[in-house]
Amino acid sequence: MDYQLTGKIALITGGASGIGKAIAQRFLLEGAYVVVSGLSEDEVNATLHELGPRCKGLAGDLTHAGVAERLVALAEELGPIDFLINNVGIFEVRDFFETDDAQWLHYFNVNVMSGVRMTRLVMQDMLSRGQGSIVFISSESAVKPQPWMVHYGAMKTCLLGLSRALAELTKGTSVRVNSILPGPTSTEAVKRYHQEIGAEKGITAEQVVADYFDETEPTSLIRRMIEPEEVACSVLHLAASPALNGMAMRVEGGTIRSIL
Repeated sequence: MDYQLTGKIALITGGASGIGKAIAQRFLLEGAYVVVSGLSEDEVNATLHELGPRCKGLAGDLTHAGVAERLVALAEELGPIDFLINNVGIFEVRDFFETDDAQWLHYFNVNVMSGVRMTRLVMQDMLSRGQGSIVFISSESAVKPQPWMVHYGAMKTCLLGLSRALAELTKGTSVRVNSILPGPTSTEAVKRYHQEIGAEKGITAEQVVADYFDETEPTSLIRRMIEPEEVACSVLHLAASPALNGMAMRVEGGTIRSIL
């Protein structure tokens, strides 16, 4: 399918690794120019080298003053921003009773407020032009919260409400705001986590994954990890399809037992 993205500009936070990097690659394949952010210079430079000349990047923490503004300015050097993908976030398994207020506020600042800041900087221009598309990367945890990462589920649920409310501001324009709910995804960070668990238990990472779907995600219909590229394809479709607005799209392999 031709999404007619040649020459369009996509800004992807956390686009130097994981799902964000796969999204950047997908937009590039469709002919867009891409701007990504990452935490370290080395990570960003490696991504730019891999993705090629139509990709620019900025290293910085979006919770720090001025970083979001610099990232938007970098993208606007190419022209008006057509797509904003709010992808940056922290995934971490933590005990609820050992997660203090400061840690909760940090998770909120990264997982929610980074998207708020970026959208505040980008969306008003989209509305003045009458076109543009924003996608928040939420999670299956938003509607299927897990007790081993209460903080994460709470933040991802917040993104669903945020994106739907922002979509209400787009009425009468061609601007759209949506969210997407990936399920268990085989990013490099997750692969490392599985290897660590395997080493602790004396089993292979493959067995860790098999046990996970037997014991933790038994409702999964595909019974495997989702590839970042699969999530990226769905993000692209959600971002570029003119009739999709105010929705939450599931890409979780059927783990959520729900019709809608």
